[in-house]
Amino acid sequence: MSEAEHDPFRKMRLILELRRSGITDNDLLNAIEKLPREQFVDPEFEEYAYDDVALPIACGQTISRPSDVATIIYSLELGKDRSCTILEIGTGSGYLTALMSRLARRINTVDRYRTLVEAAKQRFDNLGLANIISQCSDGALGWPASAPFDRIVATCALEDVPQVWLGQLKAGGMLIMPVGTNEDQRLMRYRKDKSGKISSDAVGLSNFLHLVEGAAKEL
Repeated sequence: MSEAEHDPFRKMRLILELRRSGITDNDLLNAIEKLPREQFVDPEFEEYAYDDVALPIACGQTISRPSDVATIIYSLELGKDRSCTILEIGTGSGYLTALMSRLARRINTVDRYRTLVEAAKQRFDNLGLANIISQCSDGALGWPASAPFDRIVATCALEDVPQVWLGQLKAGGMLIMPVGTNEDQRLMRYRKDKSGKISSDAVGLSNFLHLVEGAAKEL
């Protein structure tokens, strides 16, 4: 049994912090409470699994702060019927993927690092998450074979929204991604109406790594 499981108060403290910050969706909070974040971090950092901090993972990447993950999912407005299909650009540890899988119909997730994709797949299998489809590929291309999607989420920043991603979004759909530079970056939400018109609003400040195009030849 992990240290995090020995001390359930650490998880409850995190849930209370998220609620105080404005995350009021009970389905989302229940998903966070039930999903063992300690399984998504390296063993040496397990004691910090329920602190609101980003932690290093393989391939020079990070697992985002729980508050950032919760803000992204909360802003997706997934609703109660779990009917959305979601494209995720940047699987990473798979923590965000796994949470979204509890609240949506299907998740297609891509990452440029095969090491991360395979490790995340193992976690999904261990947790019995059967509605996630993963592949190692260039996230800049999206996933055209399975498009369009109800929602698209990117956990890697760009200085402008890619038209490719907007093109893979259903009418009435939503894209959330960090936009800007390392010094000035915001989490943006783009909505596509039934006529295809795009509108946007800023969800908040963000600090994500930038997208690197192409699938990694190593790792």
